[in-house]
Amino acid sequence: MKNIINAKKSGWTNISEDERKNIFNLAESYIEFLNKSKTEREASKNIIQKLEENGFQDITTQSKLNPGDKVYYNNRNKSVFAAIIGKNKLIEGTNIIGAHIDSPRIDLKPNAIYEDVKLALFETHYYGGIKKYQWTTIPLAIHGVIVKPNGEKIEINIGEDEEDPVFTITDILPHLAQKQYEKKIGEAVDGESLNILIGSIPFETSDSVKENILKILNDKYGIIETDLYSAEIEVVPAFKARDLGFDRSMVASYGQDDRVCAYTLLEALIDSANDNTYTNIAIFADKEEIGSYGNTGMYSSMFDYFVNMILTKTDSNFAGALTEVYCNSKMLSADVGAGVDPNYQDVSEKTNSSYIGYGVELNKYTGSYGKSGASDANAEYVAYVRDIFEKNNISYQVSELGKVDLGGGGTIAYILANKGMDVIDCGVPVISMHSPYEVTSKYDIYAAYRCYKAFFETAKKVNY
Repeated sequence: MKNIINAKKSGWTNISEDERKNIFNLAESYIEFLNKSKTEREASKNIIQKLEENGFQDITTQSKLNPGDKVYYNNRNKSVFAAIIGKNKLIEGTNIIGAHIDSPRIDLKPNAIYEDVKLALFETHYYGGIKKYQWTTIPLAIHGVIVKPNGEKIEINIGEDEEDPVFTITDILPHLAQKQYEKKIGEAVDGESLNILIGSIPFETSDSVKENILKILNDKYGIIETDLYSAEIEVVPAFKARDLGFDRSMVASYGQDDRVCAYTLLEALIDSANDNTYTNIAIFADKEEIGSYGNTGMYSSMFDYFVNMILTKTDSNFAGALTEVYCNSKMLSADVGAGVDPNYQDVSEKTNSSYIGYGVELNKYTGSYGKSGASDANAEYVAYVRDIFEKNNISYQVSELGKVDLGGGGTIAYILANKGMDVIDCGVPVISMHSPYEVTSKYDIYAAYRCYKAFFETAKKVNY
């Protein structure tokens, strides 16, 4: 008789030696991806490079698409859509998996450089949900682009190479921190205090540290202070992604929310069978951490534009076709979930929480409080996804994001559900989410790759 009790156990307990090798090999390539993809621009660039190496072509260069064709669309170097064209017409539905490639970070303000007490600093504006105190007194790297009015684009990456300088945000010494100790933890570091220390030597003729920094930047990059108006400079931890634990079973890194799902999605799409019945589509979105707004976020019409291009280039576009595609499509929102933290177990309702090393996490709904902002997948679709996982022996757990009324969170799931498709969140559980050093299990990373690949390779309809 089939086991009638949901007996959760670690995925590491019954794996073969070959599977263990596959798990660690995938994690090794994932760590390499993380270390060279610390911003959404860098992630987009590396995703496109990998797609092109595996036969994907820019859809804007293709006049006609046929089954088996592989295409991608580069949306302003900050988000990417990719597809493998299936045998069925698009209006019969598609398999879509969507991740995001932006992560919480610190951005420079337009007027960034200033001087105070004979030190030069950058003024900043944080991006996404961070605990501000976690970003002080750690080594920081500076990434981004500066675009001059003449169109010249200058890429910046300082702090990653061992020979590079690093930067930091200072904090008050404990000897003088009495007033800081009296504040709530969320108020201990003010947003306007996240100023980055960048230099201390004054310019030889003016005694200005700011001028000396600008001279250094002008000598190296040929820029002046106003060029920062048209720049996207992001400050991220200078830490490298590393194996974590004596057993090397985990990955510690900045930016795993949500590049862990983005990378496994990329590998799954590339490795999925080429004789697909349905068209398979991968979304690598930007701006999720600040609500998915803007022309590189999922609220924009850019994904509609991509799907419309496929419809047109497969000679299957007509009035209402896009809506029909969405209403017949199935999607996994590939975003991370909250793993139970052994040091903070009180925020988790353990029966409905995920544990790292136990497989991918399905969230039927996210949102907050009374499921506010959630798409809430229906039972038929949850059963459809379960069937794929169970037939392919993929470890999974069904969870919520912490205890009811403690808070909550969201993903891009509801945005695509609003277009009419079936959607459920499915991703890797993370400990220390949104911190400068997040933790995942290598077993879960491999489980995500396997489940995304199986989802792409499934050709059946949801049973309603």
